[in-house]
Amino acid sequence: MARGVNKVILIGNVGGDPEVRYLPNGNAVANITLATSDSWKDKQTGQQQERTEWHRVVFFGRIAEVVGEYVRKGSKMYIEGRLQTREWEKDGVKRYTTEIVVDIGGQMQLLDGKPQSGEQGMAPRPQQQRPTQQPAPQQQQPAQQAPQQATPDYDSFDDDIPF
Repeated sequence: MARGVNKVILIGNVGGDPEVRYLPNGNAVANITLATSDSWKDKQTGQQQERTEWHRVVFFGRIAEVVGEYVRKGSKMYIEGRLQTREWEKDGVKRYTTEIVVDIGGQMQLLDGKPQSGEQGMAPRPQQQRPTQQPAPQQQQPAQQAPQQATPDYDSFDDDIPF
């Protein structure tokens, strides 16, 4: 017998730029709010009605780094995750929040098309610094370099994201 299923699937628009931070162990955590809208025709007035729900979404690991790099306010996203409720106490009052957690078992897909030339859209944002234990050793350049080949034109690829 199954113990239960905890799965959330959402398609919506991001309400603000992601907040990315790194845990002491180096793992990334990204937070966004995602808006989903429902529309219907009111039976009494015949007018179109709309209701928007806001969802807190938390990404962990490599997917959090991708969200931090490519997602912007207004981006359209598909996510699969699980519901999780957290509890904490502030000023003697218990508080709760329910979030959609997207980690190794979840999925995220950007649904925006490739930006037209001149649009900011999906251009990668500068990477935030990740905590490091020690600086990486510098490699020395070889004395003689091979002739450079033509640089590939990465803009001609159809893929927006390299994963």
